[in-house]
Amino acid sequence: MAKGKTTVYFCQSCGYESSKWMGQCPGCREWNTFVEEIVDKKSSAKTTGSRETAKIVTLKQIEMSKQQRLRTQIQEFDRVLGGGIVPGSLVLVGGDPGIGKSTLLLQVCQKLSQISRKVLYISGEESLQQIKIRSERIGTFSDSLTLLCETNLADIKNVIQREKPEIVIIDSIQTMYSEEISSAPGSVSQVREATASFMQIAKGMGITVFIVGHVTKEGVVAGPRVLEHMVDTVLYFEGDRHAAYRILRGVKNRFGSTNEIGVFEMCGDGLREVQNPSEYMLNGKPKGASGSIVACSIEGTRPILLEIQALVCHSSFGIPRRTAAGADLNRVNLLMAVLEKRQGLPMSSSDAYVNIAGGIRMTEPAIDLGIVLALVSSYQDKAISDKTICFGEVGLSGEVRAVNMVQQRVQEAEKLGFEKCILPKVCLDSVKEIKGIQLIGVADVREAIRCIGS
Repeated sequence: MAKGKTTVYFCQSCGYESSKWMGQCPGCREWNTFVEEIVDKKSSAKTTGSRETAKIVTLKQIEMSKQQRLRTQIQEFDRVLGGGIVPGSLVLVGGDPGIGKSTLLLQVCQKLSQISRKVLYISGEESLQQIKIRSERIGTFSDSLTLLCETNLADIKNVIQREKPEIVIIDSIQTMYSEEISSAPGSVSQVREATASFMQIAKGMGITVFIVGHVTKEGVVAGPRVLEHMVDTVLYFEGDRHAAYRILRGVKNRFGSTNEIGVFEMCGDGLREVQNPSEYMLNGKPKGASGSIVACSIEGTRPILLEIQALVCHSSFGIPRRTAAGADLNRVNLLMAVLEKRQGLPMSSSDAYVNIAGGIRMTEPAIDLGIVLALVSSYQDKAISDKTICFGEVGLSGEVRAVNMVQQRVQEAEKLGFEKCILPKVCLDSVKEIKGIQLIGVADVREAIRCIGS
């Protein structure tokens, strides 16, 4: 090994550095995440010398300037960002391969270029011809969009400093490399160094930088976990590659609310916004079928109505089979145990299959009541009225507990034509009277089951 270089081990999950390999990371407690890398100590050594002393200020000395957000004309994208793009922010966009990350950002570039914003799209994976083919499918672009195919970090920084664009797209961060680091592109050191360089560009020059990041098989952004801590906003592009819809979810946002979602539909000419996700998710709901009910969940500030389906049948084997698509399987097993203990239904000897129609995944506890009523409906083979909607968290004692944003849930249900709403009894006082929909408060699961039977 060359003089001045040494071997270190990095944790791919959290970036923990060690001089030797370890089976379990002391930082994040993950197993088998350490990778070997060669680090040049000379290049990473701190420079000594006189530096200007940093100045400290008080809160009163800081002058507030209202940041003017830049709207992309894609409402679902702006919603997830908190109202638009904040100048000088660093945004990480992650998602599975082929889910549509590059297509979405290219459409953002199209909208921004049409309003004469200077945009630089830097691709480390696709050639200029491949980007041209995709752009022809999306639509027309103006000359304010410029393209660059480069992976060398030093060359990219020189181009950005020379051209001074307003928005920069990096596709993807795993392909960027610095010659000062001897490890391969995509390694922990390279990804961390590249992200730090783009963060300095964003904050120092006031340029908004979008970074595309690959995800692992567990669904998290590949590379060190510190990558998500360095950026201002983290967006995940989710959805089944074989389904028509895609969900853009904000899991971190320093300039807006978190857990906002934007819904898109994959079409031949790119991604199209879904303005009313509730109506979109309920398309094709069967009428008069048992084991089906509509529940209301909240994603960020938006209520979304979704159909919960359940199929309960007698098990032919000693161990019943349980499957959940779109819901937490452990939560489904818990709710079935509540039904058996509090309601006396013999669920332990039955196979159960729970599905949230449309392929969407929801983990909010407010859909507990919908899962319970769908299971009971399928077990008794009695259909629930198509005009009935429900929401509420179910406890281990069978009680129906309160949820938040009740008024918004009821208003969304009334807007889509539902006539009866089953909700927690403790939430009735917080709901203003809404004409056209009957509110039924229930204190436990037993009362809720009587409501769907009447």
